[in-house]
Amino acid sequence: MFSPLQSSMLLVLSGMVAVLAAQLMRMKYCILDKLCKYFICQGGGFMRSFLWRSVMKEMENTTEDQPETNSEQDLQKSLSDNLRENEQTLRGVFHQCSDVVFRLISVENQPEVLMVYVDGLVDTKAMEQFILRPLMLRNPSFVEGPHSHLGKVLEEHLVFIAQTKVVTNFQDLVNEVFKAHVAILTEGEGRALLADAGGFDKRSIEESKVENVIQGPRDSFTETLRTNTMLLRRRIPSARLKLESFTIGELTRTDTALAYVEGIADPDLLEEVRQRLHHVRLEGIMDSSYIEEYIQDNPRSPFPQVQKTDRPDTTAASLLEGKIAVLVDCSPSVLILPTTFLVGMQSADDYYERFDFVAARKMVRYCMMVISLIFPSLYVSLTTYNPDLLPGSLYVSIGTAREKSPFPTVIEIVLMDFVFEGLQEAGIRMPSQLGPVVSIVGALVVGEAAVRANIISAPIVIVIAFTGIASYGIPRYGFSIPFRLLRFALVILAGIYGLYGLSLGIIAILIHLVTLESFGIRYLTPIAPLNVKHLKDVLFRTTRWSRRKS
Repeated sequence: MFSPLQSSMLLVLSGMVAVLAAQLMRMKYCILDKLCKYFICQGGGFMRSFLWRSVMKEMENTTEDQPETNSEQDLQKSLSDNLRENEQTLRGVFHQCSDVVFRLISVENQPEVLMVYVDGLVDTKAMEQFILRPLMLRNPSFVEGPHSHLGKVLEEHLVFIAQTKVVTNFQDLVNEVFKAHVAILTEGEGRALLADAGGFDKRSIEESKVENVIQGPRDSFTETLRTNTMLLRRRIPSARLKLESFTIGELTRTDTALAYVEGIADPDLLEEVRQRLHHVRLEGIMDSSYIEEYIQDNPRSPFPQVQKTDRPDTTAASLLEGKIAVLVDCSPSVLILPTTFLVGMQSADDYYERFDFVAARKMVRYCMMVISLIFPSLYVSLTTYNPDLLPGSLYVSIGTAREKSPFPTVIEIVLMDFVFEGLQEAGIRMPSQLGPVVSIVGALVVGEAAVRANIISAPIVIVIAFTGIASYGIPRYGFSIPFRLLRFALVILAGIYGLYGLSLGIIAILIHLVTLESFGIRYLTPIAPLNVKHLKDVLFRTTRWSRRKS
């Protein structure tokens, strides 16, 4: 028979399962989603890709068509030979865009020239020196005789900007103007010259604040795409480093780069990534995380299937291993794919220090990973259902500390873990000078006060504190989140079934990890399937000369 606590927990879990089942029944793509999961578990790469594309195609077909406005209709037009007509169309498109500047240049006995640019995005001094001044002082002989095409004269003789391009329609013109280009239109020309005069303020290259290292490079990616590609090109100065350009976002038209090393990256993997990027349908992209949710194999899995980093050295090393990187403008986080479970346990400076020290440090990380996942649930199961497995003196100490506690052990664990997560979240959101103080002092004060008030027993505070410290031992923040989430589930299972519930939860997690894939690569590679050659370097850290020999 179950105790009242166990019965109440079973009732709550049953209600949650019933609500979840009802929600799944109402989902339009429930059957297709189950098929996708089945084929992912079976490793059916072709069917997985086919079903994934089917879902994306169905989502595109079911998207409601938005009525086009007058400005959107104007964007579909080609540029006219009449400068005034082009100006009128552009003013309609840029209506109520106060930062867009129209500058009409009129010189005696010469055709008029119209400049359009966004104030704040272009370098004003460069524009005045290399575009505006030559246009104002242009020689009349340029537009006479063989130089009658002013647009060609502008491109070849008057605009002293390194990067220029020519467009013939309003859509391309508007897109480039919002990317720090100056549009130059002339009378009698059905095209526009675009000069790259970007000079907006941007963050300088700084040390990474997410992936700290003891040794190694200190630079990190910024929010500027071209700066990020430059950091990669500095590390891999080879023509084999390819950077393919994409534009994603119906409204934001965000520049995206696909980086890989030709001859090392798998062509099939590369084509699969291209297809998934082409099928991303979003109004706007503010960060690379928007793309991550679209391209990963199983978006419902708590484990990240795409590695995120803001370190150029980590990205360059991954490219040399045959992986692919996705860089997004306005985002300092780069997506690296495919990824595996053990990659989350690697630090950026593992290959900058001695191999024997790194091997020992990796063993500590794996132990801390296990502790962060199962330590609270193991404490609950041992103290509640299997006290005979504990040493007698230890059990007596725990029992003495819990004499005045009004809550069961599982409730104490959940409450204290919730408080710890809340303090951690508060520390992140607080100003940088106060955040660490709030996290550390807050945990000490709350824990001490709870123990003195006989609300929480002292061993619970020790367990949660040790678990929280262990969770920080996982080098990559994104890989620590699944352990923090699953820890609550294991505590509930241990509170209901003891060690049997804990074992059941661990087995379920292992089954999920074994069946999970990242772009066709098994998530537990090289453990399952076993690859001893790669396992030695991933689990420990072999010397460079031994890897070169093998």
